[in-house]
Amino acid sequence: MKKKKLLWIALAIFLIYAGWLSFHLFQFKTYSAGHSSSSLEVEGVYHIHSTFSDGRKTADEIVKIASSIPLDFIILTDHGNPNFESIAFNGWKRGVLVLSGSELSVSRGHLVALNFDTPQDPFLQNAEQAAWQVSAHGGFSIIAHPYSKTQWSWGNLINYSGIEIINADTMLKKKVFATVPLIPALLIKPEYPLIRMLSRPEKNLKKWDELNSTHQIYGYYSTDAHILYRALFRLLHLHLVLQSPLSNDSQEAISQVGEALQKGQFYSAVDAAAHTKGFRFWANKGNQSIPMGGNMRMDAPVSLHIKTPYPFSYETHIIHNGRIILRSFEKHITYKVIHPGFYRVEVYLREKSPLRNNVPWILSNPIFIKE
Repeated sequence: MKKKKLLWIALAIFLIYAGWLSFHLFQFKTYSAGHSSSSLEVEGVYHIHSTFSDGRKTADEIVKIASSIPLDFIILTDHGNPNFESIAFNGWKRGVLVLSGSELSVSRGHLVALNFDTPQDPFLQNAEQAAWQVSAHGGFSIIAHPYSKTQWSWGNLINYSGIEIINADTMLKKKVFATVPLIPALLIKPEYPLIRMLSRPEKNLKKWDELNSTHQIYGYYSTDAHILYRALFRLLHLHLVLQSPLSNDSQEAISQVGEALQKGQFYSAVDAAAHTKGFRFWANKGNQSIPMGGNMRMDAPVSLHIKTPYPFSYETHIIHNGRIILRSFEKHITYKVIHPGFYRVEVYLREKSPLRNNVPWILSNPIFIKE
């Protein structure tokens, strides 16, 4: 009798749990922004590991997944100093542009190196020397997961180009116990538990703003994918705004993407929550216009412009030198610049969503206004 009672209790708990999970999965949807017709905006995923290092799928399998989503480009970052096998696997594959870099293990932590000419010898283990070598080979470097896993030990900042603001692999591991009740959802709507695991990267944002007070550093949303490729490829995207459509020539296309990344002409987004194509952030001075990542002198009136052409609810914040100076629900914003400094944009989704309301749905790169 007692056994039977326990079984009924277990069944009731299971049914309540199944009903709770089904309700949330049924409610979840990725908001659509419509399709952007611009061939100048391309969408891809940064920081991916394959079987060339510690990933679970081969590079060919990863490309097949990316092609089915579809993505315009992916960035492989297999471990190595550098990873020569991974570097050889670049170019157009199945209609997806593959850029192959490497995640270097250096004295201060992990440093992602991209867009460099293949060196004859391995990069040095000293972080500063490795960054200079990458630069000397025509590439640039990004500080990976600075406050997790292999943490970055801060010294004199040199010519690092970027810093990871969100690292999905880190957040998944931090929330592993909280995510246990959502494991069945990985089989049905895997984006749902992955969105739920994201939390505000407060420490990374503060450090990024601190670095930008003296340098020009660009922010990245990173999948750091080793498993769950399909779900992670839908979760976090980089959106690049190019000067011309992607070339059919592999090397030219790689140069286009590499140049846009190196100049900060991109924004990061949680596209699994809502599609973001069409976001724009730029500055004007007379007839002169500069995109994200650029800099402009304040020797004449300067205005910032933000375009967010979406049919759902969101809130836009303008950040100046790390402080919020404007909150708006408008689709088109013009802001007259009064003080020099760096300006960036955070956009927050305000529709019903598993994405927490303090996690930037869209994160722009800064524009630097100088005296």
